[in-house]
Amino acid sequence: MGTVCQDPPPLIQDLKVTVQSSSLVFPSSETERRSMFLSNIDKVLSFNVQTVHFFKAHPDFPPTTVVEKLETALRKVLVPYDFLAGRLKMNPKLNRLEVECNGAGAGFVVASSEFTLDEIGDLVFPNPAFQQLTVMTMGNLAPDDQPLCILQVTSFKCGGFAMGVTNNHATFDGLSFKMFLENLASLAADKPLAITPCNDRQLLAARSPPRVEFPHPELLKLKIPIGEESTTLVFEATSEELDSKIFRLTIEDINNLKAKAKSGDAKTRVTGFNVVTTHIWRCKALSCDSGDDLDRLSTVLYAVDIRPRLVPPLPPSYTGNAVLTAYATTSCRDLQEQPFSRLVGMVSEGANRMTDEYARSAIDWGELYKGFPHGEFLISSWWRLGFAEVEYPWGKAKYSCPVVYHRKDIILLFPDIDAVNNNGVNILVALPSKEMEKFQTLFHKFLA
Repeated sequence: MGTVCQDPPPLIQDLKVTVQSSSLVFPSSETERRSMFLSNIDKVLSFNVQTVHFFKAHPDFPPTTVVEKLETALRKVLVPYDFLAGRLKMNPKLNRLEVECNGAGAGFVVASSEFTLDEIGDLVFPNPAFQQLTVMTMGNLAPDDQPLCILQVTSFKCGGFAMGVTNNHATFDGLSFKMFLENLASLAADKPLAITPCNDRQLLAARSPPRVEFPHPELLKLKIPIGEESTTLVFEATSEELDSKIFRLTIEDINNLKAKAKSGDAKTRVTGFNVVTTHIWRCKALSCDSGDDLDRLSTVLYAVDIRPRLVPPLPPSYTGNAVLTAYATTSCRDLQEQPFSRLVGMVSEGANRMTDEYARSAIDWGELYKGFPHGEFLISSWWRLGFAEVEYPWGKAKYSCPVVYHRKDIILLFPDIDAVNNNGVNILVALPSKEMEKFQTLFHKFLA
């Protein structure tokens, strides 16, 4: 069994980054001034996401050349993605968050580190210092004038570099962000757009009148005064002291879990994601403080892409957030005693529940209530988004990852560093030490 549990490696706390320039870049040609509607899914996600993409040195593309090409490509890409050069604003008449597409610009930062890429060490284990490779806000701008996208290029002493991107989650989900990167890479190579983006967020507008036709236990209503937006995150940071570990599952481990799952109901859709999610669910639920209460119900949340599930399907090139939260709920007793195949069936059923009718009902729920996904914990998967498959003029990224803030109630799935040739998965878990001990024991026990 190739499973590895990795404690945090020695991490450099300070990457010694110096910012050399910081500016706004504007669309390379004039764009229409307009207000862009945000769907009820987009509105819940109006917080920043940071990703870092590491590249080895390339003899034909020193960092100065990369900076020029990326800045030019960013100016060009802001034409079809005009909303990225806009600003979030509240429409007082509709009491809705919108994007004012006003050409106010995106951020572009050039920086350097005193380290080589090799000296930074393990890129897979999330290092809080990676925050230095991105910029959250432009300090010279007012809070209501902050760009929705800021790109930072940080060169290392070896000639390698990192491209850090901060974007408001209301702009993209994981799939559409990958498409944006493909278009940015294509323009950096002086090629046309790889994919023409579909920016019509009205495709996910609520029905009029809204029709909530399902109970939606995966969504929690918040009591927010009329005219105000929620600033509450889906899962808030905990003040508890947390241990962080990465659990690796090889492709052999995943295939063994699939074989276990296939011993049950032949109708169950057995995928790598479903079996990994089920395995984590058992370990997390049975390791928590109340894990001895076998009658306690446990709910796992996970995202489902609704693009192909709607009628008619959304265009694959849809740029907005087109994921909704699926869930599976059962007792800790079932998680301990039921066959693995039965539990995988519950996770599979959670995804199958996400039909056109269910998705439209969830979107309409967001029209009537302020709230967000609600469960014991969320599995956030970056496993197969494919950021490392994007081909830039200087090659593919050595590794791409989000900047992570450890959460007890969010478990993250990452690809391995050689994701193209390796379909294993890294599972980042942050728990209090006693729960972590139980989680680790169960993780290996349930693999056996």
